[in-house]
Amino acid sequence: MTIADLSVRVAFRFMAALPASVSSGAGVTLGRIGAVLPIPRLRVALDNIKAVYGKELSPSGMKTLYRQIFVHFGRMVFEIPKIFRLRAGNLEQYAEIDGLEGLEDVLSRRKGCFFLTAHFGNWELLNAVVSLSLGGRVAIVARPLDFPPLERIFSSLRGRFGTEIIPKRRAMRRILRCIKSGVPVGILLDQNVDWYEGVFVSFMGRVACANKALAILALKTGAPVVPAFTVRLPDGRYKVIIERELDIIRTADETRDVEENTRLFSDTIERYVRAYPDHWFWFHRRWKTRPYCALIEK
Repeated sequence: MTIADLSVRVAFRFMAALPASVSSGAGVTLGRIGAVLPIPRLRVALDNIKAVYGKELSPSGMKTLYRQIFVHFGRMVFEIPKIFRLRAGNLEQYAEIDGLEGLEDVLSRRKGCFFLTAHFGNWELLNAVVSLSLGGRVAIVARPLDFPPLERIFSSLRGRFGTEIIPKRRAMRRILRCIKSGVPVGILLDQNVDWYEGVFVSFMGRVACANKALAILALKTGAPVVPAFTVRLPDGRYKVIIERELDIIRTADETRDVEENTRLFSDTIERYVRAYPDHWFWFHRRWKTRPYCALIEK
């Protein structure tokens, strides 16, 4: 074990052991500090907010939302390590679940399903709660973190209740194997992709390139697509919302079906971001890929 690994583990154990009230207060403080730091990467969030809400909110309103986003994710920093203390016997201390019975009905068909979700709320807790509730028969697609010690502890966290972690790169074969075995697969679908990987959709009133992989997979396998999200409750816990499966569009035009279903998935994510804007990860360059670009003349 390296010094970096040891440091990360000690930090996680320390934060996991903090009382909930202390963790919440520390997270709020961390968020408030983060909101005033002059770090260009963090300012991406403010640029995104201005682009989306420039005509809806006043300058002070946009700055308030900016601070609220930092506070949410500051609290989340202290909440994630506590997942190591999650058990079947104390689940209610962390979250309440809405829609589990409907999910069990979907899975009873033995076709598996796809969880449509995003970098929203506390997506790490979402995985833990669903995995714990389903006895570990869950898989998620995730890109490895850039810092190896952090990646190792997150892999341990995510796989704690039996979740299979599928690396994002070259994931198709393992995803299909899981679905064929009846194992649900979680996919976060809110990040920018290159034009050849996606479909251009309207997201939060702006043109964005949305990943078309889930639409292709859903059409190919026939597996249901079930939206799943978390929202923070007033008492500091989270509500895990598992919606009814979406009505997948199937016509004789495969290209159109991929496009329309990708729009459906993007609209579902937008519905939650509109309702809880401080819950979404605004720090990503979501609208980076444009529908066209000028050719370079030689």
